[in-house]
Amino acid sequence: QVQVVESGGGSVQAGGSLRLSCVSSPVIDSCMGWYRQVPGKQREGVAAIYAGGQRTLYTDSVKGRFTIYQDNSKNTVYLQMNNLEPEDTAMYYCAAGTLGACNIWSSSGPGKGTQFRTWGQGTQVTVSS
Repeated sequence: QVQVVESGGGSVQAGGSLRLSCVSSPVIDSCMGWYRQVPGKQREGVAAIYAGGQRTLYTDSVKGRFTIYQDNSKNTVYLQMNNLEPEDTAMYYCAAGTLGACNIWSSSGPGKGTQFRTWGQGTQVTVSS
């Protein structure tokens, strides 16, 4: 089973950009996802990527602003976040799972992420207006 570690969070002003990184060891899992959570609210799926990067999934609120991609040589999945909004403020978590995790997301939506088997500790993103 893989382990994942996130990094790259920080504080930016609205309209700014951040790139989150998720190092997966020993390899990138079949499905990698990013979720976010605000205290007191349900965890929300942001983006996911199938192994090999040939297919990506996004929640509607980030389409056109966020891009998920992977670098297999570095066992790293990235979340490039552009045109950030205050509503994007949250703790961001990397998740790893089997191919089924992405298939569930594709057919039924990201849900709370119970289809993923491994989670990182999270990295905080704060966007100020």
